[in-house]
Amino acid sequence: MYILGISCYYHDAAAALLVDGMLVAAAEEERFSRKKHDYSFPSQAIQFCLEQAGISARDLDYVVFYEKPLLKFERIMLTMLQTFPQSWGVFRESMIAWFNEKLWVKGKILTELDIPDEKLLFVEHHLSHAASAMFCSPYDEAAILTIDGVGEWTTTAIGRGTADWNGALSGATQSQQRNEIELFSEVRFPHSLGLLYSAFTAFLGFRVNSGEYKVMGMAPYGRPTRVDDVYKLLEVSEDGAFRLNLDYFSYHHSTSKSFNKQFVNLFGEPRVHESIFYTPTTHPRKDHPEWDEKTAQRNQHYADIAASIQCVTEETILKMANYAFKRTGLKRLCVAGGVALNSVANGRLLRETPFEEIFIQPAAGDAGGALGAALYAYHVLLGKPRKFVMEHAYWGKRYDVDEIRSAIDATGRGYQLVEDRDELAELMVEDLLQSKVISLFQGRFEWGPRALGNRSILADPRCADMKEIVNERIKFREPFRPFAPVILEERAAEFYEGLHEPSRHYPLRYMLMVYDTRNGQGEKIQAVTHEGGSGRLQTVRREWNPLYYRAVELFGEATGVPVLLNTSFNLRGEPIVTTPAQALNTFGKSDIDTLFMDGFVVRK
Repeated sequence: MYILGISCYYHDAAAALLVDGMLVAAAEEERFSRKKHDYSFPSQAIQFCLEQAGISARDLDYVVFYEKPLLKFERIMLTMLQTFPQSWGVFRESMIAWFNEKLWVKGKILTELDIPDEKLLFVEHHLSHAASAMFCSPYDEAAILTIDGVGEWTTTAIGRGTADWNGALSGATQSQQRNEIELFSEVRFPHSLGLLYSAFTAFLGFRVNSGEYKVMGMAPYGRPTRVDDVYKLLEVSEDGAFRLNLDYFSYHHSTSKSFNKQFVNLFGEPRVHESIFYTPTTHPRKDHPEWDEKTAQRNQHYADIAASIQCVTEETILKMANYAFKRTGLKRLCVAGGVALNSVANGRLLRETPFEEIFIQPAAGDAGGALGAALYAYHVLLGKPRKFVMEHAYWGKRYDVDEIRSAIDATGRGYQLVEDRDELAELMVEDLLQSKVISLFQGRFEWGPRALGNRSILADPRCADMKEIVNERIKFREPFRPFAPVILEERAAEFYEGLHEPSRHYPLRYMLMVYDTRNGQGEKIQAVTHEGGSGRLQTVRREWNPLYYRAVELFGEATGVPVLLNTSFNLRGEPIVTTPAQALNTFGKSDIDTLFMDGFVVRK
């Protein structure tokens, strides 16, 4: 049975394909269109999924869309009526957008794929999120938490899921219970934790729906001195239910502004987009080349605000999770929705709640909804037993030797072809030990926003200067942005506090949790130890990615530090590279020293 899941028309359009309940392909449209966070109909991602399975659209048994457009249209119409005449601009632009494509998504899918009506299904947005985590996890039952900006009406949901494995998974309870997801508690628009965080994202000078992680990166350089002011915008109960004070916001009646003058009166003038950022915390020796005390103090003000909204967000999520445990009594938790990409909050979930195991969908945002919709249809609507667990995130497209060689030849660059994996890893480590920055392109690209070893830039993590080198000369991005450490799974507890049995914790392999660095270890890995002494680590196991693992292993043997700096293989503002040609282009435009591409070694 072939089931295709689709998400689009908000942000992060994507497609995912199941064959008899097993995932065979999943990709965001941005990887093919090269438009970051592309929200358009995912024609290229769909085509890739079909090609990966060796089928055509006519072979599909079902196509499932990740939300219900009419319910979403209802929410937009009612919200505009309730806020009229302030919402006139939203009404005009919404009508253009919805009557152009969004309202007619059913016809668009039927036409594009040339399938009959009875093959098309729709699943509510937060059910798609919930299924994307529950039915990718190894659990037979779990509490569920989904948090994002907004779906149709829901912005946050708490519930539980059960799965019938039919005895198919070793170690799972061989219960004969039904596949089911029950969302028993919700918060509805316009009250939204995701939109609250996005309002601060805009205020702090970053782009909404793409810059939230920059706020999280800025927060450690500040102090949460404005928490009380944030709580003037937000009222949270002990069960995690919350309401926003809408007097401070514009997102429910404006197409261009998420906060208003009252917000500015409380927090001051917004930070100018792309303005230079340094503070007494980022440069305690005041050695920034453009140092100005007034600018530094102003930036410290913004960092303190980032720390404050991050703190409030974490505390609210902890309350939600504790309530989910209280209601369900289950020791396992599944999390999805765009807010689930807040890796600092995720680390606290495992450390500070009664949950013993947590699964977070690596494509937690709207892209993951495409996979969740397909899984919900297969397991709940069709009642099919489970047999799939997402053990890794390598579900994108692979390129063969001839395609890679042709791409290199087109650039006129020379290359060395190394077929032995150990020899290749040794060459990688030789470069790293010489303080070179290398890029690794291999196999199928990753599902979700994180580079996990198949489309990565790698460097020596031991020297603090390497962070500045990669940020300024390779990525061309803000100097405060942190880098992730990739570490051998079996060695993770040596470097990070509170990590017990890291092999049990799926979010670690997807770079979705932040942990404190152990005393004395941060000095060994300065380039990947963020302000305050923490790291958003990725654990790696040999069977998931043998070359990646071997490179880290050999670097550890040579230095005593089984850790590498890992960041996504792209330049600032671009999607992660997909094709060999894109990899070569990024390699040529940056100060990356060596490109390792499926056995081809290209040097400058």
